Amino acid sequence: MSLRSPTPITERNGRLELLLIALAVLSTATRVLDLTTLHFVFKPLTMLVAITLVAARSYSTGAGARFDVCLMAALAASLAGDVFLMLPGNYFIPGLASFLVAHLFYIALFRQGVPWFPSRRALAGTLGIGAAMYAWVWGGLGDPVLRVAVAAYVSVIALMVAQAIGRAATVRDAAAKAVGLGACVFMLSDALIAVNRFVQPLPLVSLWVLASYYTAQILIVHYARPVAPAAPATLA
Repeated sequence: MSLRSPTPITERNGRLELLLIALAVLSTATRVLDLTTLHFVFKPLTMLVAITLVAARSYSTGAGARFDVCLMAALAASLAGDVFLMLPGNYFIPGLASFLVAHLFYIALFRQGVPWFPSRRALAGTLGIGAAMYAWVWGGLGDPVLRVAVAAYVSVIALMVAQAIGRAATVRDAAAKAVGLGACVFMLSDALIAVNRFVQPLPLVSLWVLASYYTAQILIVHYARPVAPAAPATLA
């Protein structure tokens, strides 16, 4: 019995994953250390490598084309949000809108092969957490446009997390559970941004926000795979 050596494609994808992790660390470190010029390089480059990784993996396997397109679209919208939020000036609303679009693509991604929101408890829980977070930051949302934008965003990310958790509960494998965890960590990252911006400054907020954000994206990119279609069902 012989052990199969890694193929060139597997090695390439592995190197891209290591590069993605390294860039995420560099993006976080340069933001924490206020190395603005380097941060402006590493932050967008991180998501560009994530998109390249998914594209390369999709090309090499030839499977799950629609799934990978949704994933790359979510990452591209995340890239746009990253750029808006790091630019000087007030680009918070465009950044928020970009990530809202990213979460819509993630919802479409996590819907493939499973029913809509198969876990009603997860749906109720994430919407409840979203409503509580919105109530907490309400006092800092002076602009009516901002209130509507944040309400829409909170609703969409809560639905994204509910769909990811429901998918994990339906598929019941380690990869789907890791994706569900990634979605939860994504919501945590956004909650930290909201509290820091609209309630009170948090110590080392850049570290916690970017560390959780990149953890979420890397978990999703690494573990998200197409699943076989399931019969419609609802989990209590």
